Amino acid sequence: MRFGSRFTAGLAGLAGLFLVWEAVSRSGLVPENYLRPPSVVLVTLVRLLGDADFLRALVATALATLISVVLATAIAVPAGLVLGSAAVVRRAVMALVEFLRPIPSVALIPLALLTFGTGPDTKIVLAVFGGVWPILFNTVYALDELDPLHVQTARAFGVGRLGVLGRVALPSAAPFVLTGVRLSTAIALAVVVSVELFSGGTIGLGQTIMEASQGAAEMDVVLAGTVLAGVLGYAANAGLEKLNDRLFAWNARGGGR
Repeated sequence: MRFGSRFTAGLAGLAGLFLVWEAVSRSGLVPENYLRPPSVVLVTLVRLLGDADFLRALVATALATLISVVLATAIAVPAGLVLGSAAVVRRAVMALVEFLRPIPSVALIPLALLTFGTGPDTKIVLAVFGGVWPILFNTVYALDELDPLHVQTARAFGVGRLGVLGRVALPSAAPFVLTGVRLSTAIALAVVVSVELFSGGTIGLGQTIMEASQGAAEMDVVLAGTVLAGVLGYAANAGLEKLNDRLFAWNARGGGR
């Protein structure tokens, strides 16, 4: 399915969700104080986008997510190349990797708060921890599927081990890496908002949602912040899918998509 068709189908799905949400909220099945209808929430969202404090919170969340994904990529790609190309290193550290990977980032929030405080460092560190794994494993799996003939051909022309990694392995792994980045972005955004929500002192969408949730009268603000976080994730995913289609149209599998 082409990007335009996927995007249209996605918008149709969102429209359907909002229609069901509106119907449920207006029907009285759920108290309207707790589940405000989207017609109210979207108006609140537009109003909040004109508020300077809310925009600062939005920028703080988006910037922390972007920094986290960049750092996760910078860590995971070289590590994945090493693990995927050096069997000895892979056997030595894979048990540790498999031990750390299932640990949820949000479970480390208390430890991170004690270590880094309530500043932006906390959410970035935890988001990097959560976001590094999809990129790492996609890179490793890409090298597992690398055609040995390409490696042998490069070596026959006198290309060294590092040259093979840079000229053969990395270009072959690029679609898989981009898919990992797409998955990592969603994880990093969720972790950043969660840390903002639970830490209380970290500026961002999570803090805005947490403060608004203290009173039932501001549930429209809570839902508006939640919807905006979803829009951020959707926009990032759609942008990365478009980039994948443009850069790797030749790859029928789309990097393991």
